[in-house]
Amino acid sequence: MIAKLTGTLDDFGPDWAVIDVAGVGYLVNCSARTLSALGVRGDAVTVHTELQVSENDMRLLGFADSAEREWFRLLTGVQGVGSKMALAVLSALTVADLRDACARGDAAMVARAQGVGPKLAGRIVNELMDRAGAVPGGSGVAGVAIAGISVAGSASADAVSALQNLGFRPAVAASAVAHAQAELGEGAGEADLIRVALRKAAG
Repeated sequence: MIAKLTGTLDDFGPDWAVIDVAGVGYLVNCSARTLSALGVRGDAVTVHTELQVSENDMRLLGFADSAEREWFRLLTGVQGVGSKMALAVLSALTVADLRDACARGDAAMVARAQGVGPKLAGRIVNELMDRAGAVPGGSGVAGVAIAGISVAGSASADAVSALQNLGFRPAVAASAVAHAQAELGEGAGEADLIRVALRKAAG
């Protein structure tokens, strides 16, 4: 299996690029964000790849980093989401924004992607909500704060537990407390974290 390509950007189009590796040109389908990150023709590039094989087709997908590739795999695991649709989502949203949208259950944000209707966007966030906190997603607020939340006995961990006891999904609770902690500061107490997190989770 081809996991990564390092070579020269030989050519590109609206949703594809050709990477020249030692004289062999590999055609890879990419999101708009990955294409933008590759640069111009002649630049040295590295793309993480996913090889998809079906009865009638063999397709190589290219990603700017391994986090985008991981989210592509998650997206294509959702019923009704093929590779083209997954790339559309990754073109419309950064990986960090997609992770946060799934953690919050924000289907409207996912529906910004071309061709993704409200029903499919809802299915995406519902199926990926519980996995959002465990998947790479950049350096957004949630990515910084969840590391602190994982410390047993901390005010933030207790606040997450309290929200879960109130019926919030683990990923939603973690995201809400992460944003509350970012707003209130590291020294915030459990009661204040719960109060602000409840407002954010409900919103």
